[in-house]
Amino acid sequence: MPANDLPATLNSDTHTKQLPVAEGQLDNSFAEIDWQVPWLSHITQLSYISNTIERLSRSKSQRNSLDGSNDSEGLDNVKSLDEHDINASDIKTPDTIANVLKTAMQQQATYLEQPLPQTKPVHDYDAQTLQFVSQNALPDGEAYEHFIGTTGNIPTRDNLHDLFNGSIWLTFPKTKAVLNYYHMLEIAKQGISEHRGRVRDTITVFDENGAVLVTSDASIGEALVNFDWQASLVKPRAKWDNPTQPDDSAQAAVYIFGHALLEQLVHPRKPLCAHSIIIHVAQEFFTLSLAGRMSYLDDKVAEYMDTLLSDDDVKPRQLAPLPILGVPHFWAKNADTGFYEDSYVFRSGRRKKDKN
Repeated sequence: MPANDLPATLNSDTHTKQLPVAEGQLDNSFAEIDWQVPWLSHITQLSYISNTIERLSRSKSQRNSLDGSNDSEGLDNVKSLDEHDINASDIKTPDTIANVLKTAMQQQATYLEQPLPQTKPVHDYDAQTLQFVSQNALPDGEAYEHFIGTTGNIPTRDNLHDLFNGSIWLTFPKTKAVLNYYHMLEIAKQGISEHRGRVRDTITVFDENGAVLVTSDASIGEALVNFDWQASLVKPRAKWDNPTQPDDSAQAAVYIFGHALLEQLVHPRKPLCAHSIIIHVAQEFFTLSLAGRMSYLDDKVAEYMDTLLSDDDVKPRQLAPLPILGVPHFWAKNADTGFYEDSYVFRSGRRKKDKN
C-alpha cells in the first residue's frame, strides 16, 4: 500500500457471524504466524499467547496429517500435545480465541496485582470491566462499539483479525478504551450508518492501521511528517532501537497499534503502510523495561488520541504515513539504503504537493 493511501482494511471490523472451529483446533492461518518478528515484540502476554496458539495450530496440523493413518506413534504425539497445552482446560470452542485472550488478560492482572482494565464511561453509563466473549454475545443490530462501551464485553471471532485486536487490547487497554469512547459519542450524535464521519474514520484508520513513533529526537518525528525518509529512517539509523536487542541509548522506536496491520504482516509486503502518531519522550524512556515502556505509552497515546479526537475537524490525513517495513531493524532488507529508493513505496508525500 503506497504511503498516501488509506488502508484497504478500513471496514474489516464488521463482526459478522462465522462458523465455529472444531474443538481444540484453529485454521491453518494461525500456524503461519511468526511470533519472533520484531513488530510483535511489544505485545503483552506474547509468550503465553504465542505458545498457546502454536500448540493449538500444531495440534490441528498433526491431526490433519494423520487422517486415515494407523501410525500409532503419530497419534501418541498428538495426544501428548493435547495433554500439555497451556491451560488447555480453559480453551473451549467455538470461542477458542476469546478464551485464550481472556486467560491472558487474567494472568496479566494477577501478575501486576491490578484489577482488569475498564471502559471509559460515556453519558450515563458506568465504567465496565473488559472481557473477551463469544461473537455470538453481540445482539443482532447492535453496534460492536456500543456493545463494548455498555457491557465491557469484546465480541471475538476465531480468526487472525480478532486475535491481534485482542492482543492490542491487552497492550494498550486505556487507548483502546478511549477510541471506543469516541465511537460511542459519535454513535450517540449520528446513529449507525455507512457514513461514519471524520472522527470515526480517524479512529478506524488508527485502530486498524496505526503505529506509534516514540522518539527523544524531535527531528526524526518532524522528518517523518514531512515524508523525508532519509532524515527519519536512513541517516539516523544508529539512533533506532532494535527490538531484539534493546538499547538504553536509543532515541527512536515504533510500536504497531493497528490490528489489521498486524494481520497483514503475517505475510509481509514492502508496500504495507502504517498511519502513525508521534510521541515525544525523554531519553529515560529507553532505559525502561519493555513492560514499563508499554505502560507509559498507553497513558501517553490515550492522552494524545483524547486530544486529537476531541476536535470535530479531525481527519485521517493527520496521521503520518509510515511504510512499516522501512522501520530500521524491522526488515533485514532495509539495512541496504537502496531499499528506500523505491519511489512507489517511499513517496515524496502529499504535504509537499499541497505546498506547491
